Amino acid sequence: MIFKLTEHQNIGNQFVGELRDVKIQKDRMRFRRNLERVGEILAVEISKTLDYKEKEVETPLGIAKVQVPSDKIVLGTILRAGLPLHQGLLNVFDQADNAFISAYRKHHKDGSFEINMEYVSCPDLTGTILILADPMLATGASMSIAIDGLAQYGTPKEIHVVTAIASDNGVKHIRRLFPKANIWAGAVDEELTAKSYIVPGLGDAGDLCYGEKMQD
Repeated sequence: MIFKLTEHQNIGNQFVGELRDVKIQKDRMRFRRNLERVGEILAVEISKTLDYKEKEVETPLGIAKVQVPSDKIVLGTILRAGLPLHQGLLNVFDQADNAFISAYRKHHKDGSFEINMEYVSCPDLTGTILILADPMLATGASMSIAIDGLAQYGTPKEIHVVTAIASDNGVKHIRRLFPKANIWAGAVDEELTAKSYIVPGLGDAGDLCYGEKMQD
């Protein structure tokens, strides 16, 4: 399944628009908060697809029955840009376990690049609902490497990929390699440049969140 927030009338479209706006982007705190809010909204949408079990809770006046997720949930993110989006998911799935993946583009002088994954911190994923966050799904290479890298920690029951902005190419790449994975996007753009930047996109999410880095 592919869910696009911009295809539905909801306040999330305002937050996606602010993420793209070059004037509003200058406020780093607001940019991070908008990523967080997109994460919160997409988390609620994901929650509608999960399995639930009944639980009794004691109130001051009696017993109430509530529905809670029946499966263990693990939230994963690709550092560093994924942290605000991850936090939005965690605000909703506040009892989830967490995984962190260090994966980045290593650029070469000829304009090409490769994805390096250096570090993974992850619980047992066997039978879990795995929700992976990365604000930009451009080529899909970082996400696919992350999913492959996490495979050694167990086979999830479901995989959900959450992103603020995706490209058509990135979505197709993930769907081809992981046809059972669900993709939840704030928006999906058609164009991808020769240097693998999404157009119109929003720029470099990591730099907009935390400032420019010296490393390529």
